[in-house]
Amino acid sequence: MERPLILISNDDGYKAKGLLSLVDMVSALGDVIVCAPDGPRSGFACAFSATKPLILTLREKKEGIEIWSCNGTPVDCVKMALHEIVPRCPDLVLGGINHGDNASVNTHYSGTMGVVMEGCMKYLPSIAYSICDYREDANFEPLRPYVEQFTRRVLQQGLPQGVCLNINFPVTPTGSYRGVKMCRMGFGSWTNEVTRCHHPRGYDYWWMVGQYRNDEPEATDTDRWALDHGYVAITPTRIDVTAHDSMDTLTQQLLTD
Repeated sequence: MERPLILISNDDGYKAKGLLSLVDMVSALGDVIVCAPDGPRSGFACAFSATKPLILTLREKKEGIEIWSCNGTPVDCVKMALHEIVPRCPDLVLGGINHGDNASVNTHYSGTMGVVMEGCMKYLPSIAYSICDYREDANFEPLRPYVEQFTRRVLQQGLPQGVCLNINFPVTPTGSYRGVKMCRMGFGSWTNEVTRCHHPRGYDYWWMVGQYRNDEPEATDTDRWALDHGYVAITPTRIDVTAHDSMDTLTQQLLTD
């Protein structure tokens, strides 16, 4: 029997420690093909390249593992891998492990989530893994048993059509977790998002920065609450963004005389 085929990408680049750690964690579960950006692409969400040519580069090939880079976005990497690299349809798409969390509204900006949303739109079971640690040398070892377990179970059982998983890990003083919670996406806001600077040559320029504000800190069913209290947060995420619970109300409001 063929081993499962796992496609991995990220938004931190093919050299990122998180991606290489993820490859190491799941390589016993199947053959792994990586196609990841040639450099950082954080914040690219589901963007793809429509105005520049794309280049694929084989970086490493050994038994059961291939690593490719692409000069495009995370979504470009998935599209290119599915069209040009994989020998057969992957059994699973993984994004990450991201350096920094992708909880709450960060889901909408995340290139890591762009990877799994693209996989999900291709009807492939897809999981995003992220940790609340932006450091290049972040410690990913506490994640290993959880990543192995969740990856194995999704390979065996699949996911509902149109649903992918956004899994975030906290950073704790002991390196252990209080447990795992199935959560909804919390509501939050980014504030003070732009910093203005003055260049010595006489013009102004701006950096996108900001601070995250939890807009429902007492809600105990959110991903943000779980992470803040030492739990691994699993958020099932839909491709279908239709506000089904508002359709009847809006029909009455907009379409009824």
